[in-house]
Amino acid sequence: MNTSQNITSAEHLAQVQARYDDSRLGEVVKAAIKHLHGFVEEVGLTREEWFAGIDFLTRTGQMCSDNRQEFILLSDTLGVSMLVEMINHVAAPGTTEPTVFGPFHVEGAVHREAGASIVVDPTETPQINFSGRVLDLEGNPIQGATLDVWQTADNGFYDVQDPDQTPGNMRGVFTTDVDGRYSFRTVPPIDYTVPSDGPAGDLLLRTGRHPWRPAHTHLVVEAPGYQSVITHLFDANSQYLDSDAVFGVRPSLIVDMSSDEVHYDFVLDRT
Repeated sequence: MNTSQNITSAEHLAQVQARYDDSRLGEVVKAAIKHLHGFVEEVGLTREEWFAGIDFLTRTGQMCSDNRQEFILLSDTLGVSMLVEMINHVAAPGTTEPTVFGPFHVEGAVHREAGASIVVDPTETPQINFSGRVLDLEGNPIQGATLDVWQTADNGFYDVQDPDQTPGNMRGVFTTDVDGRYSFRTVPPIDYTVPSDGPAGDLLLRTGRHPWRPAHTHLVVEAPGYQSVITHLFDANSQYLDSDAVFGVRPSLIVDMSSDEVHYDFVLDRT
């Protein structure tokens, strides 16, 4: 250690990192410390800004509940969630691209018959039919693949956000047949805003960004022996495809939803 002069920031970082072991947790924590220290130095963080950051994270935690995960929303709007999916979904070229999971998935959605609607609550909005196949990279159909589907109602809210919706509205799990075919009906998805009444939304607005997501339908497609994919299908007519608040749009996932029939084939890679 340098004893002839004041300790440097690099020596301080080395001291801090030396207290952690070489486990996987230690590896992750030491990397986080390294980048956090680098960030503090890069921006010349003031005490007041440091305290504001602590307050921001405190308020983010206080906003979380059984039905809302503000930290996931924050991760989404910072582009971190999308990066995690890109790193973890290591599949061969030609497979369906992943996108963000989002904070509104619900485990245990109802399994529905092929062609059934995920719309539970009455609506005057005409429904459209989604259909296609789940295939492997050689184009062979995958029988027994499941598609866990969810989206907002036509008021722009998920059922877990809206006490007026029936639990399970706009959700369903579908299974492919011997030819790998699936089909389900739903209302056309609409553009909607991510929750902007909390710290994550406040950060968006104060940094010149909007909270809008382009119209989309969520899906998790999986089958035994294959790598599952968390993805969306986006409406080609949305005005927010180039400015999605959570950076989830991929050109390969944009489809024409202007008619009452939407066709899309999903391609899975073997595990």
